Amino acid sequence: MLTEEDARRLVLAEIDAAQGCVEYDLQILRMEALPFGWTFYWGAVWDGPNGPRPRLGGNGPFLVDRENERLIRTATSVPVARQIADYERRLRREAHARNLAAKQAVQQRDTATPATTTTHRHPSGPSERPE
Repeated sequence: MLTEEDARRLVLAEIDAAQGCVEYDLQILRMEALPFGWTFYWGAVWDGPNGPRPRLGGNGPFLVDRENERLIRTATSVPVARQIADYERRLRREAHARNLAAKQAVQQRDTATPATTTTHRHPSGPSERPE
């Protein structure tokens, strides 16, 4: 399970990879906590106290899932709230599929186990019958 600091390091590594493609310094601008993890918004650093911040294309926020340690790059053409909702639905589907698979495994195990029958033996051992 990821901590917030681990998630921040993952995102910074992705940002560092993108750094070679632009002439601006890039950084995490804002972070929001989510039920499953975090959203990290990133972009170019301000040029100065009064200067404009350069705008970047393709810098959609990252979603980081703390449980399965996924780093998801979001699209810039779809609202972030919709992408978060889509990912939450995906998590529910995955959880449902895991539960279903576990139930099926238990059912298969139960049906594969031969039924045990009890045989009663006399405490003194098997009796011999005369023919």
